Amino acid sequence: MNGTTQTELEVVVARRPGPLRLWRAVSRFALHKPLGAVGGALILILIVVAIFAPFIAPYPPKALVAKSLAPPSEAFIFGGDQIGRDVFSRVIYGARLSLYVGILAVSLGSIAGLTFGIVTGYVGGWLDMISQRFIDSLMAFPGLILALGLMAALGASVNNVAIAIAIGIFPSSSRTIRSQVLSVKSHMYIEAARAIGCSQLRIMTLHILPQVVAPYLILISLYLGSSILAEASLSFLGLGVPPDEPSWGGMISGSTKTLNFAPWIAIAPGIAISFVVYGFNLFGDALRDVLDPRLRGR
Repeated sequence: MNGTTQTELEVVVARRPGPLRLWRAVSRFALHKPLGAVGGALILILIVVAIFAPFIAPYPPKALVAKSLAPPSEAFIFGGDQIGRDVFSRVIYGARLSLYVGILAVSLGSIAGLTFGIVTGYVGGWLDMISQRFIDSLMAFPGLILALGLMAALGASVNNVAIAIAIGIFPSSSRTIRSQVLSVKSHMYIEAARAIGCSQLRIMTLHILPQVVAPYLILISLYLGSSILAEASLSFLGLGVPPDEPSWGGMISGSTKTLNFAPWIAIAPGIAISFVVYGFNLFGDALRDVLDPRLRGR
């Protein structure tokens, strides 16, 4: 090829930005982490279903289109619920609600935890001591119990569910990022930055923040699955989103009285929750192995 060797061609391709380089990275990830690739595929399916829910679902999620407790059929794949809504359509729209709550909760909780962990870990002293006692007080409550108390105070709505879950995410994410900052700030390049007169804000944003991005991304991938599971748990207990909203946990909660003779109402959302949480856990574990140099191997 005009004197270009295979090795030189590989170097050119590796340096070339764009879809080709992205495809090579994805292929390498799938080859070395097949379970992570399976998790990524499940997440991709969730995103596609959530975005194109109006085109995939045959009926609106709140429309009364079937008989009460209609069994699965060609017209209603997963049957009908107690008041005649299509279970399949509600499962499809439930993906949109779960993804929205998960992204909003993780964004609020993890960004707050990232900022709080970097500031308190780098500044140290009395600020770190007082802040960590506050974090200890929040972590003393189990996450679900804390979310239940917050939902009882805030009221049932989609955004309130996300806020309650975010407050539960905040202390653990802050503690994890702080531990990384305590390790990073003892390095020599941080001392060199102080010696040449860099401000604390510049050191935290330009020298410390890039070093904690990898564990931060891992936290996000793991918290997304747990946030979706927390939303389903709150809705199952009756303190999540309003009952008419297509929530997977709410659908399972509403099927408890009809489980013996209409199990299809609970089976479909239960399978959806299991696959989504399983996918995020697989992808998060694989991402940790790839981004953590101690686990990356040779």
